[in-house]
Amino acid sequence: MKATYLTTINTPLTIKELPTPRPADGQVLIRVSHSALNHRDVWIQQGQYAGLKADLVLGSDGCGTVTEVGADVPASWVGQEVIINPGQNWGADPLAPGRDFKILGNPDPGTFAEYVVTDARYVHRKPTHLTSAEAAALPLAGLTTYRAVFTRGRVKAGEKVLITGIGAGTALLAFRFAQAAGATVYVTSGSPEKLEKAKALGAAGGFNYTDDAWVAQAKKETGGFDLIVDSASGKGFGNLIEVVKPGGRIVFFGGTDGPIGNLVPAKIFWRNLSILGSTMGTEQEFHDMLRFVEQHALKPVVDTVYPSLHHAQEAFDAMASGKQFGKIVLTNTL
Repeated sequence: MKATYLTTINTPLTIKELPTPRPADGQVLIRVSHSALNHRDVWIQQGQYAGLKADLVLGSDGCGTVTEVGADVPASWVGQEVIINPGQNWGADPLAPGRDFKILGNPDPGTFAEYVVTDARYVHRKPTHLTSAEAAALPLAGLTTYRAVFTRGRVKAGEKVLITGIGAGTALLAFRFAQAAGATVYVTSGSPEKLEKAKALGAAGGFNYTDDAWVAQAKKETGGFDLIVDSASGKGFGNLIEVVKPGGRIVFFGGTDGPIGNLVPAKIFWRNLSILGSTMGTEQEFHDMLRFVEQHALKPVVDTVYPSLHHAQEAFDAMASGKQFGKIVLTNTL
């Protein structure tokens, strides 16, 4: 098979001929039709992510058709269009992943290839209302944000929710989930264009975080937020403390803007705030996420579908630029 290959960090991706994997007991072989990028892939290429740094087939998200099954897997899986849960070996404790937890695409070969093999327990039938490209865009971002919004954030109908950094695939799915749960959802972005796009999707309002007045504007307009979902962290995190209500929750699952610093402890403990870290999710949460997506006919926002694996480096460069509004997807043909 052919695969998009990372030879070593800070080098362009290449197309490499590799042996087509065969499913072992309990595994399935999937011919991948579409795969989707996550910032994780770009960070691995840049050497900024834990794990292997060379000789990798990246990609955590994928949609395709089961072509072969190993022993102990029903033959009826063959021919089924499926998506993959990329969060594997979570462990027995739902509160946090165990030491054996891993994400597809590093260290195990990922989805930027013609074929991928994985344990059948992590394979789910594609939601019928999604195209293959949309389905490929769902798994990692869907699992991450479902846990952040529901398990950790405990969103409730009628609450005011702020989603930061709208335009990212994760932020847009968090927006979809909170909106479907009956919350009134606001967003932030440094791009006026992205704010307008979010409003067109139903955001109640938007705030440009490059404007020093945005905190005062948000407090005046909303009275504060019950829940904030953030993926940036960084020095702007202190502003989230200012706009969350007393007793409110801030859930964060990323650190694209770097370490959090200069927080005033009294602003947190006197107001009884909950600041909650979150990452990926359990197998049960993936199942629950799919059920919620199907129940509400939710679709990930897709920014661009690239026509083949030959365009993988172009797609990586687009993600690194941060200009996208939604997920970036590859068509796994050559």
